[in-house]
Amino acid sequence: MNAAPLGCSAWAGIARWPAARSLAIALALSLSATAPALGDIRILSSGGGSVGEYLNFFAKVRQSGERVIIDGPCLSACTLVLSSVPRKRICVTSRAVLGFHAPYLVDKSGRKFRTREATRAVNAAYPASVRSWIKRKGGLSQRTLLLRGRELAALYPRC
Repeated sequence: MNAAPLGCSAWAGIARWPAARSLAIALALSLSATAPALGDIRILSSGGGSVGEYLNFFAKVRQSGERVIIDGPCLSACTLVLSSVPRKRICVTSRAVLGFHAPYLVDKSGRKFRTREATRAVNAAYPASVRSWIKRKGGLSQRTLLLRGRELAALYPRC
């Protein structure tokens, strides 16, 4: 793995040096098969990105045994951490904000579009408690739903 998705760092102190952060994450994840967890993954600010990249990254985090601290905005594809890492290894700070929306696909000419099937698949991947919250807020759509504060703390423990 070359680097973590934007906004994820292995150790809070390393967040100031992007190259060191990438190296630390790669080292932590490569050693995870033979060593105990080396630290926490801290999400400081992530606007999302490629679903595939996030799923690959969070699969490695799941295998590493490391805890994920959501300590700022975790939007769009970043929220897939909830479907990839066990709940007992995720905690949130008072700065945590999760942003959910219906996924979009990109065709060969670069045009973005949405499908009901993709939206159903993404929704089904979230834990039941998150799916219930999304449903109470009107479901996944183009509009971003923000989960934070007391509502978030009711679903995930505080760090």
